[in-house]
Amino acid sequence: MLDLLLPRRCASCGTIGTSFCDGCRGNLVRVAPPLCERCGSPGAWPIRRCAECRGRRLSFASARAAIVYDGTARKLVAAWKERGQRHLARIAAAVVVETLARPAVEALAFVPADRDRSLERGHRPAESLARALGRAWGVPVEPLVRRVRSVEPQRGLGLKERRSNVAGAFAPARSSPSRVCLVDDVYTSGATVAAAASALRKGGARKIEVVTFARAVR
Repeated sequence: MLDLLLPRRCASCGTIGTSFCDGCRGNLVRVAPPLCERCGSPGAWPIRRCAECRGRRLSFASARAAIVYDGTARKLVAAWKERGQRHLARIAAAVVVETLARPAVEALAFVPADRDRSLERGHRPAESLARALGRAWGVPVEPLVRRVRSVEPQRGLGLKERRSNVAGAFAPARSSPSRVCLVDDVYTSGATVAAAASALRKGGARKIEVVTFARAVR
């Protein structure tokens, strides 16, 4: 009855009857090699690291994303994160599983949501994605990172400002396994996942792989 009164619409094009239609799914652009061996930025060939990663110490071993954060992906993420369509986390996870190899880790962790934004949204997108991936990959999901302070929204900030904004925002929630995959929804500058990965290292993690559904490409 609810589907008759409030039929599902595609998060991208609005087609009735599905939350994300096959046409829009086909329009998602995969992040294609060659990639920077550290942050996963496309187009690093013939060098192994992009300009941002060369000569820089990173708290994670590698970062990989399934999809380019463009028009279709942006609409999907907006519906999922900001309009409360929580079921889209399962679709995002399915795309990640189709695109990326299962990480050889002992646990999946996630970037913890800001408390106020969680209350506004009514859910925690990165955690939902991590739990859907955990079920698909058969890897336990553990809350290994906690927020110790709120941060200003990252939108509109430059790279240095983003790093400064999230510095010290996370801490270990408990001791961490040696090999961990850190999950977030979108990789923009890498500042947030780097700060969360630093907290994992303080908790005992030695190799941290980052996986996100989408990645901003400049």
